[in-house]
Amino acid sequence: MERIIEKAETLMEALPFITKFRGKTFVIKYGGNAMAKADLRTAFAQDILMLKYIGINPVIVHGGGPQIGEVLKRMGLESKFVGGLRVTDKETMEVVEMVLGGLVNKNIVMLINRYAGGHIRAVGLTGKDGGLIRAKKLDAEEYFRQMGDFRPTELLDLGHVGEVEYVDVQILKHLEEDNYIPVIAPVGFDIDGNAYNINADFVAAAVAGALKAEKAIFLTDIEGIKDEDGSTVSSIDVKSINEMIKKGVITGGMIPKVKACISALEQGVKKAHILDGRVPHCVLLEIFTQKGIGTEIIG
Repeated sequence: MERIIEKAETLMEALPFITKFRGKTFVIKYGGNAMAKADLRTAFAQDILMLKYIGINPVIVHGGGPQIGEVLKRMGLESKFVGGLRVTDKETMEVVEMVLGGLVNKNIVMLINRYAGGHIRAVGLTGKDGGLIRAKKLDAEEYFRQMGDFRPTELLDLGHVGEVEYVDVQILKHLEEDNYIPVIAPVGFDIDGNAYNINADFVAAAVAGALKAEKAIFLTDIEGIKDEDGSTVSSIDVKSINEMIKKGVITGGMIPKVKACISALEQGVKKAHILDGRVPHCVLLEIFTQKGIGTEIIG
């Protein structure tokens, strides 16, 4: 009986959040271990469906770097990186588009649809669909400057590595009205039809900004932002994040992640969250409990 009462108390704790967020849009960047392990993939799909069933509109943007690397290796192609970005020549870009827009994207769609019922379904997209993501070649020198990791000019031609220029949300609005859950691969296209491989965190930020989402949620393989003592920070503002970057507390691959969060907030998103995707049902735990489990970022 006590366990049953605890379940009821959990539901009651979630009720105010359900009421608050009903009808709102959450953009969720999905990747890391949450995508790699079967039990976590199932938990993620269930979380997304729970959001949709209670009236929240989830939009998923996924990564797929390890999967790209595996296919390149099988094809005898070398993976090259500069400052964490994959050097993407034309041949590599063809593999990127095939893996992200095909294999990875459709596996996520099928997983969600396996647990879906009634009139709710997931549908996969790339930037080409409905003109969703207009992209341009990444200004690598400026990118590394912003990340605090400048590289010499001769190393900065990364090929088909892009950045988001514009997000046309029309197709996403239509899908929302018809109760579909969009699953977006981070591949953008320019006006000449050239494809670009884009960091999924920044795609998620741009999509969230274009939709004026309530939340942008980033799943990672760490507990959240850590302070100088190594403790997870439950809530932090942009000013404090910039100070932590200057002090060297936030470094390496965490810098692009927090920069994507800041970008989302600057584009009108209410809050950003960095969550540990290794925790089953991390999205529900962060959104529908008082304490949460990750780092909440506010403007």
